[in-house]
Amino acid sequence: MAARKSDQRAIRQLKVTIKHIEPPIWRRLQVPADIKLAALHDVLQTAFGWTDSHLHQFVIGDVFYGLPDPDFSDWGRQVNDERRARLHKVTRRGVKRFVYEYDFGDGWEHQVILEKVLAPEEGVAYPRCVAGARACPPEDCGGPWGYQALLEAILDPDHPDYDEMSEWLDEDFDSEAFDLEAVNARLQPRRRRKAVNR
Repeated sequence: MAARKSDQRAIRQLKVTIKHIEPPIWRRLQVPADIKLAALHDVLQTAFGWTDSHLHQFVIGDVFYGLPDPDFSDWGRQVNDERRARLHKVTRRGVKRFVYEYDFGDGWEHQVILEKVLAPEEGVAYPRCVAGARACPPEDCGGPWGYQALLEAILDPDHPDYDEMSEWLDEDFDSEAFDLEAVNARLQPRRRRKAVNR
């Protein structure tokens, strides 16, 4: 069944939370309903502050979306091409939540919840971030458990790993920082590219 034009023009509000981290690290995003999952991957990377240095995939129900790689076909599961899958189509059958995985070695899992469907606002550029909390963990820090150990070390000058971890970590890193304006400024080039390519 073809998607209704109103479905394609709608805006999906998503709450995206990194799993297994307390207090939570999250972003509330508004994206076009017809966004391709490959573009949603770019939005998530930008909104959180990841560097897109590792593999990723979406798990929606029992279906996997990513960049198919014939070298990994022996894993026994089909990976659908995220460049051909649109958000409004893969969530059409009542899907309200799914998982975005990034860096299979570190194992960053993001829970994505479809909070609501909105009409686009006049004069508003999408995608945009409307809220969030806490800084993105640094790349290659060992996933949620490694990140927790890192925070424990750098917050305690008496910790045996304090010097090593403090040297490894960017001295300006603030785990509690979240700058909504900066996130949306980083999303701006995406919005300009989309406008040019329409």
